[in-house]
Amino acid sequence: MSSDVTQLLVQWIKGNRSALDQLTPLVYDELHRRARNYLRHERPDHTLQPTALIHEVYLRLVGEKLPECQNRAHFFAIASRAIRQILVDHARRRGASKRGDGVADLSLEEALVLAKSENSDLLALNEALSDERPVSRRRSSIVLPGRNR
Repeated sequence: MSSDVTQLLVQWIKGNRSALDQLTPLVYDELHRRARNYLRHERPDHTLQPTALIHEVYLRLVGEKLPECQNRAHFFAIASRAIRQILVDHARRRGASKRGDGVADLSLEEALVLAKSENSDLLALNEALSDERPVSRRRSSIVLPGRNR
């Protein structure tokens, strides 16, 4: 089996697409096992599943010029590296979104104008609830906690 994988790898690298079709079922289970193993070391709520991770690896390997694979072990080393890189890229994107990636930059003046307008809404709400108009104590205590007297 190992020699079959090596021969198919050589054929695939030389441009034989049917070799890739024959190779895929031979390496899929091992790639899936490796993906599961990598994901065991990730956070429990990770959004990638082993199958999706393998599909990403497949797209990367097919989309790039694969270096000369010396044998089956070398192929799996390259695939494992691709798995790690996908997980790193995924973590970077997740971290970037947590730090406000894609949020518009504001100048200090724009931020002050925005803060004043938001504060003025809050002040108007407070003023409306603080009026001497008869307001249900229960309703006002929902908006202004501690105001149930």
